Amino acid sequence: MMTSAEIRKEFLNFFAQKEHLIVPSAPIVIKNDPTLLFTNAGMNQFKDYFLGNKNPEKSRIADTQKCLRVSGKHNDLEEVGVDTYHHTMFEMLGNWSFGDYFKPEAIAWSWELLTEVYKLDKDRLYVTIFEGSERENLPKDNEAYNEWKKVINEDRIILGNKKDNFWEMGDTGPCGPCTEIHVDCRSDEERKTVEGKTLVNNDHPQVIEIWNNVFIQYNRLKNGDLEALPSRHVDTGMGLERLVRVLQQKSSNYDTDLFTGTIAHTEKLTGKNYTNTDDKKDVAFRVIADHIRAIAFTIADGQLPSNTGAGYVIRRILRRAVRYYYSYLDYKQPLLFELMPVLGWQFGSVFPELYAQLDFVTKVVKEEEEGFLRTLEKGLKKIDELMAQTSSSVIDGKAAFELFDTYGFPIDLTRLIASENNLQVDEEGFEKELQQQKTRSRAATVIDTEDWIVLNETPSTEFVGYDSLEVKSNVVRYRKVKAKGKEAFQLVLDTTPFYAESGGQVGDRGVLTFGMQTIEVIDTKKENNVTIHFTEKLPEQIEGEVIARVDEAFRRSTEVNHSATHLLHAALRQVLGTHVAQKGSLVNNEHLRFDFSHFSKVTDEEIAQIESIVNQKIRENVPVVIKQMSKEEAVGMGAMALFGEKYGDVVRVVVMDPSYSVELCGGTHVSNTGELGFFKVKHETAVAAGVRRIEAVSGKAAEQLIHEQFSSLQQIKELLKNPKDVKKAVESLQLENAELKKKIESLEAKQLAAIRPTLLKKVEQVNGINFLGQIVEVSNVESLKKLCLDLKQELQNYVVVLAAKADGKAHVVIMLDEAVAAAKNLEAPKIIKEHIAPLIKGGGGGQKTLATAGGQDASTLLQVIEKVKSLL
Repeated sequence: MMTSAEIRKEFLNFFAQKEHLIVPSAPIVIKNDPTLLFTNAGMNQFKDYFLGNKNPEKSRIADTQKCLRVSGKHNDLEEVGVDTYHHTMFEMLGNWSFGDYFKPEAIAWSWELLTEVYKLDKDRLYVTIFEGSERENLPKDNEAYNEWKKVINEDRIILGNKKDNFWEMGDTGPCGPCTEIHVDCRSDEERKTVEGKTLVNNDHPQVIEIWNNVFIQYNRLKNGDLEALPSRHVDTGMGLERLVRVLQQKSSNYDTDLFTGTIAHTEKLTGKNYTNTDDKKDVAFRVIADHIRAIAFTIADGQLPSNTGAGYVIRRILRRAVRYYYSYLDYKQPLLFELMPVLGWQFGSVFPELYAQLDFVTKVVKEEEEGFLRTLEKGLKKIDELMAQTSSSVIDGKAAFELFDTYGFPIDLTRLIASENNLQVDEEGFEKELQQQKTRSRAATVIDTEDWIVLNETPSTEFVGYDSLEVKSNVVRYRKVKAKGKEAFQLVLDTTPFYAESGGQVGDRGVLTFGMQTIEVIDTKKENNVTIHFTEKLPEQIEGEVIARVDEAFRRSTEVNHSATHLLHAALRQVLGTHVAQKGSLVNNEHLRFDFSHFSKVTDEEIAQIESIVNQKIRENVPVVIKQMSKEEAVGMGAMALFGEKYGDVVRVVVMDPSYSVELCGGTHVSNTGELGFFKVKHETAVAAGVRRIEAVSGKAAEQLIHEQFSSLQQIKELLKNPKDVKKAVESLQLENAELKKKIESLEAKQLAAIRPTLLKKVEQVNGINFLGQIVEVSNVESLKKLCLDLKQELQNYVVVLAAKADGKAHVVIMLDEAVAAAKNLEAPKIIKEHIAPLIKGGGGGQKTLATAGGQDASTLLQVIEKVKSLL
C-alpha cells in the first residue's frame, strides 16, 4: 500500500513527465488580494495568469498547495471533525495549462493517472460534465462528453447543473465548465443494492469527488454577461486527503497516515483511545488532528492569532480544538503545542517552513492555549452565574452571545452545558445578536467595485520607480469604487514610478498631470500584481499622455525608515540572537514599526546596545548595494528570506555591508546609510505570543524626537527650580508624596471610624429591611467602599447606599445583603446601570452585592438614595 508521501510524489512525477514545471506551494496566508484571507484553492497563486496581469514562466505547471477553508459548501467550521472527510487545512494537488493543452489532454491524463498509475478500479469511477444552461445561453459541454466517451462507458457520464459543474472565481472574472471524477468506495454488496451513479453529488460519505478539472474559457462581467477569453486554460484540483483515503482503502480520512501519527500522539498524551465512532470523544480526536494542521501552517506562514481578520480565524480554530480536548478528553492543560514536532517531522520534506520555525510556532501555540484555558475557566464561572440567575428554563440569547463574544465560547459549548443542567439556550436571540454583529462588520468593510473600463490591453504595468520619480505614461484602465458611502477611482498606468504598498512599505503619493489638469494620487496599492493608483476624481480627458510624478519628500522620508528597518533587523539578531525573524513591519514617512520573534521583553540595556550598533552603521556611511540574482545565490550569500512570502526565480537583494545585513527586499532605499542621520527607538512592546514590536524613528523624525525630549526635560527642570541632579529631585518629590499619602490615609481612617457610629444611628426599616442611605464627606470612592465594608460587620438584612461629592464629581457605592438580593431579585450592578448611572450622568459596575458608580452630576445624590429606597 502506498504511503501519502509516495502518493503525493507519484502525482508530481507524473506531471513532470508531461513537461509540467513543478512549483512549491504558495503561502497559505494571502497577500495583495482584497478578496481572500487565505489560499482556499490550488489556483489562487496563479490568479494573475488567468486575469492576464502576468505571464507564466511556463505554460504547464503542477504542484501541491496548502489550502484553508472555514466557510462555504461543506466547510462550516462546526462540522469539521463531526464527519470523516471534511477539513479546514488540506492539500490540493493540481495541474495547470495556461493557453497550452485543453480538454482532450486534461481528461486523458486524469484517467491515465488514476487507473494506470494509482490502479483505481475503473468500475468504481463516475464522471460529471456540464449539462448547459438555457438561462445563460450556455451549451452542454459536448467536447468533454466526447473525450470521456473514449475511456469510460456513457452510462457513467453524468450531466451536472451549473451549481456543480460550472466554476467561477467570484462574482466577476474567469470562469468555465468543469468535469468531476467521483469514486464509489462502498462494499461490493452495497454497490449491487444501489447503483453508484444515483449517489454522485448527493453527499454520500462513501461516494465522493476526488478530482475536478476546470476549463476556463469565459470572463464574467459585473452585469452578469459572459465573454469568451482570448486564450483557454485548464485548472485542476484533487484533494490529497481524499485520494489517500481511497488508495489506502480506508472509510475515513482520519484513518490514513496523514492523520494517524497525530491521533496516536494525542492518545499517548491524554490516556484516551480513539475508536473512530460518532462519540464526542472521537470527534475531539478528529478536531485536534485536523485543526492542528491549520494552526501550525498559518502561523509558520506568518499569520499570528489575533482578534481581527485572518488572525481571528486562526484563533477561532485553535479555541475550538482547545474546547474539544477540555470538554471531551478531560484534558485541562495545553495539548496542541505538544503535537508540533509530530507535524514538523511529517511534513518536513514537502513544507519545510514549519520544521524550520518549530520552536517559534510551538511557543506561540502554547501561549494561545494557556490564554484561552484561563478565559475558558472564567467563562465557565460566568455560565454558572447565568444558570443560577435564570428563573426560567432558558438562557437568554444576549447572555449566550456575550459568552461567545467575550469569552470565546462557541454556542454549542453553551448549549451542551445548558443541557447538562436541564436548560435550553435562546438560540434565536443568539443568532439575532450574531447577525447584528456581522452586519456591522460587513457594513464597515464592504467595497462596491465597478467593472474596469479598458482603454488599452496592456497585460502588466512597468515599474520604473527605483530609478525615476517622474515619467510619461498612459492610463490603460480605470474603475470607480465606493466604500462607506464615499466615491473614489482606481487607475492603472502602462508605466509608473509609484511604489505600490508591499513588504511593509506604504504606497507612494503624488500627482498625475493630464495636460493642464492635475489629479492627486492619495495612495498606491497592488491587487493581483496590478499597480493601482487611488484618486478622488477623474480628469476631464483621461486618454492621451499623462505625467506621473511621485511626491519626492514623502518617498525619501519613507526610504530612510525602510533602510533603518534593515539595520535594526541585523542589530536585533546580533544582540538578541539569530532566532530573531521578522514577523511584520510598517514603514512610512514618519516612523517605522518592526515586529519580530522573541520571547521576553527587550531590556533597556539591550535597546541601548541595538541603537548603538545601528547608529555606528549610519556613521560608517555604508553604501546600500542592490543586486538582482537567483534565490539560491541570494540565500548562499546569507540573505534572509521571510517565511510566508513567495519569491520568484530572480530576487532583489539589498546589501548594507555583506557581513552585516543582506536581505531579500523589493522596497526602495537610500544610497548610503549616512542619509539616515540618526536612529532612535521610541517604544518596545509585546504584540502577540512570542512576538515583540519596536517602534522607532530615523532622519529628521529622530532629530525632532530628541528635540522634544530635551525640551520636556528642560521644562521639568524649571518646574523643579533647576536642580543640579534632576533624578534625585524627582525621587525626593516621590518620597515626600508617599509620606503625605500615608498621613492622609491615617487621617481618613480616623475620619471613617468617627463617621461609622453616626451612620449606624441613621439605619431605618423599609419593609423589614435595614436601609441606610446617606451622603458623606470623603475624598474618593475607595473610602466609600471601605466605609461600606466596615458597616457590613455591624448590619444584617441590609441595603446600603453611600454617596459623596469629590472633585466636583458624584461617587456612589451600593451594598446588598446576599439574602436580600436573592429575596428581592436585586443585583448591585443592575441597579447602578438602570437607576443610578442615568441620574448622575455616568456609569459603573461591580459584583452582585457590591458595586460602584461615578458621574458628572453630583446635584442628584439625594435622588439616588431615594431611588434605591423605592426599590424596596
